[in-house]
Amino acid sequence: MTGITQSAYSDRQIEAWFRGLYTIALADGHYDPEEQELIGQLTQDLVDINAVDRLETITPEELAEKLGKEPDTAENFLRTAVLVAVADGIYSTPEYELLHQFSDALDIEVEALKALEYNLYRPETSTSTLTPPQKPKSCVDVLHPVKDWLEGMEIKDPRLAKFVCKVIPPQCPFERDINLFGRKVAHIPPLCKLNPLYEQFTMLRFRSLSYLADECGEDVTKYVQ
Repeated sequence: MTGITQSAYSDRQIEAWFRGLYTIALADGHYDPEEQELIGQLTQDLVDINAVDRLETITPEELAEKLGKEPDTAENFLRTAVLVAVADGIYSTPEYELLHQFSDALDIEVEALKALEYNLYRPETSTSTLTPPQKPKSCVDVLHPVKDWLEGMEIKDPRLAKFVCKVIPPQCPFERDINLFGRKVAHIPPLCKLNPLYEQFTMLRFRSLSYLADECGEDVTKYVQ
């Protein structure tokens, strides 16, 4: 790290934080190459601070014990957890359940998460006794509360700022076809159309870049290419 900015969180907290995000990434059972690459990058960051050699999953109880229950810290963790959970535009049953377990263990209730459940939650495969809230019969921009909540994230730790820059692409990826043996088998729309929270994610990325450049004095060129 080239800057002199003091980290807002201890190595112990950051280790638990990244392990929590890793647990979220694994929650839906789809651990694709992009997620594997991201987790590899996070592991490198942890090795740099001599925290752990590799990431492992974490229970809600251990997360709360190591991260602490300070409300602002807990909310910032949950914001990054949401970023990981809905990166593909879908809030799956295992992600829904795990985020609630983390929230309960941290003794914090985030009303904005209900807006996320109304719009993105997919209960089809659930075997849990948890009952998601019913979608309102009429509402305008049901995700507005969660958008405001995400925009309230504090960027005050270089390691988390780097995480945001890594997990959010520098520009909306182009739509593309998936071809197999010369035949189109699938079509992927632009991420900005797939994910209704993409605008909030890109704003978080911009703020993280600004923090790294202005507050930490880091060269952010590698994050904007």
